[in-house]
Amino acid sequence: MERSSIAFQILERIKTALIRGDLTPGDYLPSETELTQSLGIGKSSVREAIKMLQAIGIVEVRRGHGTIIRREPGEPLVDPMAFGMILARGMTRDVLEFRQMFEPAYTLQAMANATDEDHRRIQQTIDDMATAIANGEQTSHHDVAFHRAILTATHNPMTIRVGQTLLELIEAALETSMQTDPDTALNDHRAIYDAFEAGDADGVRQAIEESAKSWETNLTYRDKA
Repeated sequence: MERSSIAFQILERIKTALIRGDLTPGDYLPSETELTQSLGIGKSSVREAIKMLQAIGIVEVRRGHGTIIRREPGEPLVDPMAFGMILARGMTRDVLEFRQMFEPAYTLQAMANATDEDHRRIQQTIDDMATAIANGEQTSHHDVAFHRAILTATHNPMTIRVGQTLLELIEAALETSMQTDPDTALNDHRAIYDAFEAGDADGVRQAIEESAKSWETNLTYRDKA
């Protein structure tokens, strides 16, 4: 059997152990020698599997101590979910529909969990965007900062990870909107945050729905035939 296939089998075993609770965040994996002996495989396959787990942010190798399962996912060197979504991004309608479903959900989650510091951070992104527009210096980064601040306010690592991937997919479209009609984006952000700050869930949904009218116009990806 090829070494890469064996490495993937090790990954599956570790994933199953995590799901069952046999392994938990903060646990150390068995040593390389122990894994080699218990699984009856070569050290090279074990090392390849560990490198894969490192690449996707699941484990951390601590020199002199061993390999520990992270308590929270680390910043992945390779994000399979991101690549999967990027490869599918040619389907304009799919991206648009996912954003229409996901953005209201995470914004309401953030509204429930936001701290005073989160509120200050969100307001600051609006102020920064207004200043940039006034100076003719606005870019997609000003738009993304608003959405990222709301994502951060969810305090949910899974929501944040999916949301950041979505922002990467639509950043080109956000750049278009920021150059062609920045005032609309700014007004949309203000309307969303006004409802957010007031704790008005229906208002948040309505503001995002109104904002969505410009999404399809500016989304630069094309449907495949």
